[in-house]
Amino acid sequence: MMPPARYAPSRRTYWFGTALVLVALLAPMFVDNAASLNLLILVLMGAQLGVAWNLLGGYAGQVSLGHAAFYGVGAYASTLLLLNFGVNPWLGMLVGGLIAAVLSLAFGWSCFRLKGHYFAMATIAVAEIVQIVFTNWEYAGAAVGLTVPMTHEGWAWMVFADKLPYYWLALALLLLTLAATALVERSYVGYYLRAIKDEPDAARSIGINIARYKQVALSLSAFFTALGGSLYAQKELYIDPGSVLSTALSIKMALVAILGGIGTLAGPVVGAIVLTTIEELTRAAFGGSGRGTDTVIYAGLIVAIAVFYPSGLIGWYRGWRSRRSAVAARGEVVR
Repeated sequence: MMPPARYAPSRRTYWFGTALVLVALLAPMFVDNAASLNLLILVLMGAQLGVAWNLLGGYAGQVSLGHAAFYGVGAYASTLLLLNFGVNPWLGMLVGGLIAAVLSLAFGWSCFRLKGHYFAMATIAVAEIVQIVFTNWEYAGAAVGLTVPMTHEGWAWMVFADKLPYYWLALALLLLTLAATALVERSYVGYYLRAIKDEPDAARSIGINIARYKQVALSLSAFFTALGGSLYAQKELYIDPGSVLSTALSIKMALVAILGGIGTLAGPVVGAIVLTTIEELTRAAFGGSGRGTDTVIYAGLIVAIAVFYPSGLIGWYRGWRSRRSAVAARGEVVR
């Protein structure tokens, strides 16, 4: 079967992406305090996780609520290699991503046998098993967790005294994940994934190996999610099962993409900007974890999106733009 013609992004999409990159490159010049810079870093890291999750949930239509397992594997792999063998974090990050990709084979073998909400429930169960293993594994620090030493600083060891280098690392990782997603989207793999998502029976009838391409999407998603986990470990210099393996983290990865618009490049970025900003503002206003206020707002936003705009904020924008163009074509006043 011949692969379909490659997708070419519109001129509007090209300029929109270019503008976002320029804003991200210039943003540190206008930030004068550590708290604001930390917020920008968290937005970039959240967006990267949303883009990674979107490879599976958005393009292949497989809603995973257990992606924290890959995130935690990446964080623990790079940290353990550094602590026990002195492996450079850059290499440890790559190894963690490869381990997560291998883990995704077992993840997919056990979960892809199920469909719909049963698949989502199965991913939660597998992630919980991984969390229990690390919580009770003494070699990995058990429930106490692990601390990354600051004996070496600088780019070679990915440990810095200030936050600006972490901003550039988070931005570079986000751009790398976006580039990989764009390549998948424009390739025949992306077309096959969308066919599997929209019409699985038709996709199977024309010879698409559904299990194979679902696994490809899961492995890529797991790899980039693990890279994000490694970056988190280096930024925070401390990890434990509660911070890198929780179900709440898995749900947040999914929410970032769903709110922004699944199956789109810009959707997870938009979702991360909204959700992360809400989370940090409520923490600043109420202290601690925001006393659950951010969770209440998350729930309200998701309900509103599900009821009024299932395609997310990007879908809402596209609908508004189409209506605006239609009104302008009729010569009416555009509001």
